[in-house]
Amino acid sequence: QVSIVEDRRVRARTMGSGSSVPVATPTPPAQVVPPACAPPNVDAAPVALLDRMHFQTLEDMTKDDFEVLRAVHDGHLAALPDFLIGMLTSLGEDKAYPICRRAHSIQAATRAMRDGRDEEYVVVCLLHDLGEALGPLNHGEVIAAVLRPFINEANHFMLLHHPLFQTYFYGSNVGIDPNGRDAHRESPHFEHTAEFCKLYDEVSFDPNYPNEPLEKFVP
Repeated sequence: QVSIVEDRRVRARTMGSGSSVPVATPTPPAQVVPPACAPPNVDAAPVALLDRMHFQTLEDMTKDDFEVLRAVHDGHLAALPDFLIGMLTSLGEDKAYPICRRAHSIQAATRAMRDGRDEEYVVVCLLHDLGEALGPLNHGEVIAAVLRPFINEANHFMLLHHPLFQTYFYGSNVGIDPNGRDAHRESPHFEHTAEFCKLYDEVSFDPNYPNEPLEKFVP
């Protein structure tokens, strides 16, 4: 199974209540909803809600605040694989492509896996177009930035520049310079990126290709 980062989960602390429910419950008074993200009522807050940062400017941050910040970041990191898979799933909603971008992404990953590519390469294939919704004009930069801490330099270059390299295959049909990729010909990762586009990206719009299920790639 494919993984990007260690599949950690942060367990939230909860507080139980042993009170019983009365037979007749009076209608409670209307509650005043506090502003979004307002500090909680510390006296009435569960212990878990006290684990929050208390500075109003960054120069006031304490070591205790920083430990809470570290825990928040660890939580985001643990949730990142599920978040990315959720974004990938959302690509199944588009109808304009020959196959939806979710199926395109899975097809690219399936082809790479069946060719014996390593786990990191397969993950990159699976997620290579994930940035299109957030960065329609620079989707390669978006996903390259997200995955940079977890992948090698060659795969990072490949993600970053694959939109430009793809124009080699269709540029002359639509009035775009198909040789824009030549600006990177001196890069040690040029052939790595050109091969990805040729073998796994530009061919993966085939509605008859037998994709693996998404679950095959989920940690």
